[in-house]
Amino acid sequence: MYLAQLNIAKAKYPLDSPQLKEFIDNLAPVNKIAEESEGFIWRLQDESGDATNIQAFSDPSMIINMSTWASTDALKKFMFRTHHRDFLRRKSQWFENIPQDSYVLWWIPQDSTPTIEEGIERLNYLRENADSPFAFTFKSNFSAAEAIDHKITP
Repeated sequence: MYLAQLNIAKAKYPLDSPQLKEFIDNLAPVNKIAEESEGFIWRLQDESGDATNIQAFSDPSMIINMSTWASTDALKKFMFRTHHRDFLRRKSQWFENIPQDSYVLWWIPQDSTPTIEEGIERLNYLRENADSPFAFTFKSNFSAAEAIDHKITP
């Protein structure tokens, strides 16, 4: 099984604003690092090469990111041991604080690709039910075997 992740962020400024220029200008390099990372499988993108123009919510300032990875360790290594880490540290400069969970992890069969709707469903489930094998965070880090064993569905 592969690990799927969805994360959302609410931009403080319009995506084409000077305040978000540095973030936007670094999307392609950071996405390239992800794609070249060990354990990377897939990421959501549109014809521009990123997902910032994909509107999954009625609020146009909400952006979405989804990807799949061979393991939680592979995702963590990309997030916390590459240039991506520098942007995580500056997240509050560009994005509003979301008081609820803003990311979710779940396991998917290797021959599938998660949908935006599935990711939002998992995020909402996490927010309503806390970490479980169906939808979890790095705090719980459920294994693929636990997801299969529990056969959790909303």
